[in-house]
Amino acid sequence: MNKKWEIYETDVEKVEEIKEKYGINHLLATILVNRNILKENEIRLFLKPTRNDFYDPFLITDMKIAVDRIIKAINNKEKVTIYGDYDVDGITSITVLKSFLKDVGLETDFYIPNRLEEGYGLNKDAIEKIAKEGCRLMITVDCGISCMEEIDYANKLGIETIVTDHHEPSDTGIPKALAVIDNKRKDSTYPFRELAGVGVVFKLIQALGIRLGIKEEVYLKYLDIVCIGTISDIVPLVDENRVIAKLGIMLVEQTKNIGLRSIINSSGYKNIDSTTISFGVAPRINACGRMGKAEEALKLFLSSNINEVNELTKKLNEYNRKRQEIEKEIYENVIETIEKEHLNKNKTLIVTGKNWHNGVIGIVSSKITDMYFKPSILLSFEEDGIGKGSGRSIPGFDLHEALSKCSDKIEKFGGHSMAVGITIKKENVEDFKKEIEKVSIDSNIDKIIPIINIDAKINLNNVNRDVVESLRQLEPFGEANKMPIFAFKSLKIDSIRALSEGKHLKLTLKDNNNIINAIGFNMGQLVNEYRIGDKVDIAGVLEINTFNGIDNLQINMKDIMKSI
Repeated sequence: MNKKWEIYETDVEKVEEIKEKYGINHLLATILVNRNILKENEIRLFLKPTRNDFYDPFLITDMKIAVDRIIKAINNKEKVTIYGDYDVDGITSITVLKSFLKDVGLETDFYIPNRLEEGYGLNKDAIEKIAKEGCRLMITVDCGISCMEEIDYANKLGIETIVTDHHEPSDTGIPKALAVIDNKRKDSTYPFRELAGVGVVFKLIQALGIRLGIKEEVYLKYLDIVCIGTISDIVPLVDENRVIAKLGIMLVEQTKNIGLRSIINSSGYKNIDSTTISFGVAPRINACGRMGKAEEALKLFLSSNINEVNELTKKLNEYNRKRQEIEKEIYENVIETIEKEHLNKNKTLIVTGKNWHNGVIGIVSSKITDMYFKPSILLSFEEDGIGKGSGRSIPGFDLHEALSKCSDKIEKFGGHSMAVGITIKKENVEDFKKEIEKVSIDSNIDKIIPIINIDAKINLNNVNRDVVESLRQLEPFGEANKMPIFAFKSLKIDSIRALSEGKHLKLTLKDNNNIINAIGFNMGQLVNEYRIGDKVDIAGVLEINTFNGIDNLQINMKDIMKSI
């Protein structure tokens, strides 16, 4: 599919000013200007944040109430349960809060719902079990903000609840908990609202540390784990999240958490950066939750026994391998169905199957959406005729809003503009397909085309190892701080071939006497569209590829087209 390249119109004078003032190269200065990081404090905060750049945690609504109640629990050695989610954000949140409270003298229990049996968030059966175990204070992490009934039930059973969350509250308000710490509350005046769940937990332990008068190191040492959860949860890596991620990744490099160290080593990634976290660590932790084994990931982070850590690492890698196998099988099944039933002619891809793994179909839906650049919803039906599924959208099409216009055909749904969960009866599927197709057409979905935002056009003679390595100062990359993409014009193809059974595209590109390698992942189908000697324009990321111990500069291609 054709993609639109949007190249920043950079303020050249501002680039020169920042380049001279801060002693950085032209490319780095260009990227800062493009991202509107212009003021002295903004540049310092982005490139070299410090521990002094955290906001006062007591600016968060209800923080004082929460801190007072937790200190009371510490002093009285109360039975406290931390109730978390089964994804990386939830697991790291439990790890940080449980470990910190242990540091200050309070052992806590935890509860993680089984993704496959209980689903996300609080449930009454779990709360009843927690109450029977004698818990009188429950702290939620990465969940709770929309659990009105469940928290009312906890109140009836004599459990006080402190909610820590980062999701949007429902239109009906916030739950009747003792304290609700969520910067997306309508009455929040905190300067930053985009913390991950583990970021909110970090602010809680920071506040506890300040109130207890203990050294900063007692809570700052957990920034490695906080960083893992923050980057993995795809929150914008700006403002306070930038401080967490930048300082945290420095701690990850020298982490004392043997579980984290073990999982990084087993991932095969050499550098400690956002790519290692996003593609090496996060999938292995998430695989536990997807396979209904989230406690294994938590144990890995909490363990101080190297033998146990080694065993748990093997388990996590095995869960991830199984997840990949299941994902591949479902993906191939979905592609086959799309081709066989000619579903690609539809504006939104609705694909049904039997007994697909509920913990995996969201990932497959995301891949289908990426491949076809269309919203997709995958529905898995059991014997009872009830289908449960996940959907992913494209920028510019609000899938949640689209479902709300078809709600008469759906049992229930939730999520946001880009990702949804859905439950539907089998007899309603065909009518649902027709309705959502009409909504898609009415929304002018055909006019939405993928956009590649390009930081700058550059020549190969300006590319060298020092320039590429300087881009690491922009790490960690993630939401709202994407890897910079550059445009290379009129490069001559010197060699071209497909790799991995035709899956990927490998090129050698030449500009006068300058030669560079290029790799296009999942672009192998283009191998017959280009020939040696063709002039092409490339949009891609500059990186250093290490193979057999040898480093080479290469372009990780995001798009390719013939030069005009």
